[in-house]
Amino acid sequence: MTARRVVLALLAVPAAALVVDRWLAVRRGPNPPLAMDMLAVVDAPIEDTWAVVADIPRQPEWMHDMKRVTIETPGPVRAGTRAEATVRILGIAVSDPVEVTGLEPPHRFTIRHEGLFTGDGVITLQEGADGTTTIVRWRETLVPPILPELGARVQAPILTRVFQDDLHRLKRLVETGAAHG
Repeated sequence: MTARRVVLALLAVPAAALVVDRWLAVRRGPNPPLAMDMLAVVDAPIEDTWAVVADIPRQPEWMHDMKRVTIETPGPVRAGTRAEATVRILGIAVSDPVEVTGLEPPHRFTIRHEGLFTGDGVITLQEGADGTTTIVRWRETLVPPILPELGARVQAPILTRVFQDDLHRLKRLVETGAAHG
């Protein structure tokens, strides 16, 4: 293969990715970006589960991709609280500034990602039928900074697995009582 053909092939790949990304954006239209949905049932009452979910400084204990987090807003956590985490997304460490957009104890915790990857996260808790279990649902939308439509589709299966594993760690943490220590 000649050098000219190699260069043309190298230029064709990003151009094709850009075309596919724009096509996916047009297809999505006004609908929201691709969301990832995870679920776990925790063998503990909703208050015990909420205590761990809403404890921002302890989130790295169960969110494997979060390496550290700092709350920047003084006072109790509430809507408007700002924090910054260092997270690994697909192996790359990035700063993730977030704002708590909703806090409805013990049922709903919502954030907005405002860094390189933008989007929203919603964790909802629902009491199980007998009150001894908690159904945890996590919906996360992360929009990559480059090729957002194509990137979201590529990262979704990977990050869904990562976040589902995070929920399994949350489940173990709450159920073993480590949440009280």
